[in-house]
Amino acid sequence: MWSGPRNLSTALMRSFGNRADTVVVDEPFYAHYLAATGLPHPGRDEVIAHHEADWRRVADRLHAPLAEAISVQYQKHMAHHLLPTMGRAWLDGLTHAFLLRNPTDMLRSLCKKVERVRIEDTGLPQQLEIFEQLTLERGCTPAVIDADDLLADPQGVLQALCNAIGITFDTAMLHWPAGCRTTDGIWAKYWYDTVERSTSFVRWPNTHTPLPAPLAALEREAKLLYQTMHRHRLGPVM
Repeated sequence: MWSGPRNLSTALMRSFGNRADTVVVDEPFYAHYLAATGLPHPGRDEVIAHHEADWRRVADRLHAPLAEAISVQYQKHMAHHLLPTMGRAWLDGLTHAFLLRNPTDMLRSLCKKVERVRIEDTGLPQQLEIFEQLTLERGCTPAVIDADDLLADPQGVLQALCNAIGITFDTAMLHWPAGCRTTDGIWAKYWYDTVERSTSFVRWPNTHTPLPAPLAALEREAKLLYQTMHRHRLGPVM
C-alpha cells in the first residue's frame, strides 16, 4: 500500500492487521530514508539505530516466505521513502495499491509535524511514478482508494479494495483493539498518538483553517498530482 504521510495509512494498517490471515509491515524503508537524506524527523537517530537501514536487505525481507497460517503480507509504505537511488526490481511479484488524501487536508496535518514541507515530502510525485510504471508494465490500473471515501463508507471501500487485490473481505477489518502494536515502528511514539486511541475508522473533524501562505503554491502542485490518480479511485461496493 503506497501512501503519503497523514493519509489514514496507519489506521488502514490496523484494519489489515486485525485479519487473522495477515501480517503487517510498517514503513520498512524509513530508516534508510532518514539515513540517506539526513532529514531531521522526530526520533531520527533512534529510528536508524533500531531498524534496518540497508534498503536492499529490506527489499529481500519483503519477499521472504510467509508463516504457514499467513496468506497476506500487508506492507505499509510511505511513497517518498522510495528514493531515486533505490532500485525498483523488488516491486515485481507484489500486488500494489494506493491510498490518497485531499492535499489540502494532508498538508494542513503534515505541517504540524514537519517544519519545512516540500512536494517530495507529500509522497505524491513518487506515488504517481509508481502508479504510471505499474500501469504501463502490467497493462492495467492498480487499485486506488481515497481516505475521505474510506471514512465515509469503510465497509464499502474495503470490500472494493479487497476485490481489486484478490483477497476476501473480512469484517474484522472494520474494528480493532486500541493501543500500540509490536509491529509498529519505533517512531510510533512521535506519530501514532491518535491512531493508538482508535478502534475503527472515524471521520476527521471538519476544519476550514487556511493553509499557511507559503504552502499555497505547494498545494496547487500537489492537487495536480493527486487528481491524476484520484480519477481512478475505486467506488464502494454497494
